[in-house]
Amino acid sequence: MSIWTRIREALAALAKGESLAHVFETLRTPPEKSVAFTIAVIALGAKMAKADGMVTRDEVTAFREVFQIAREDEADAARVFNLARTDVAGYREYAGSIARMFRGENGVLCDLMEGLFHIAVADGAYHPAEDRFLADVAGIFGLSEQAFRALRSRFVPDAHPDPWTVLGVSPDASHEEIRKAWRQLVRENHPDRMIARGVPEEAVKLAERKLRDINRAWEEIGAAAVH
Repeated sequence: MSIWTRIREALAALAKGESLAHVFETLRTPPEKSVAFTIAVIALGAKMAKADGMVTRDEVTAFREVFQIAREDEADAARVFNLARTDVAGYREYAGSIARMFRGENGVLCDLMEGLFHIAVADGAYHPAEDRFLADVAGIFGLSEQAFRALRSRFVPDAHPDPWTVLGVSPDASHEEIRKAWRQLVRENHPDRMIARGVPEEAVKLAERKLRDINRAWEEIGAAAVH
């Protein structure tokens, strides 16, 4: 059964008048958590896409890139997007429901933030309103300011990712400390580990990008040490 088949079942509950926020609360266990993760990114992404005053074709395309949506499933994805965009509930209510569902699972919440950043920069720009939106959502999720800065440094078009920030270490950390942080991040962000914590298989591109950024940061720090 594909994730979009399960999402169609969730949408049936919405058709009965239940809110998206309530649907989040009912999807607490595997494999339903992967459904919740997908709906969360699309729903919060729809709210964020309005933050800069417009929803662009690039932002809609970004959903397809994150989730590799098959053509036959596009209607269901679009329906979730439109429900979130028009729902009277504010994004903070959505974010609060998601934070409660994934309480104590910071890895999942960081994965979700990655999907939102991917959508935010899809049109080649990063609007101040989007930055405020994402910073507020990260705060609701309970993520640290350092974690938010690390995410932003990797995605914002005009900011070269600081390798120490990406790895979450201080520039004066020892080589062994940096190496330990790098290896830990590689383990945590392997696609199989991400899927195990609720990220759907359809979103493995998030893991691929994260691992690429982590390894690039490690290589840059190593090159700087040589020189």
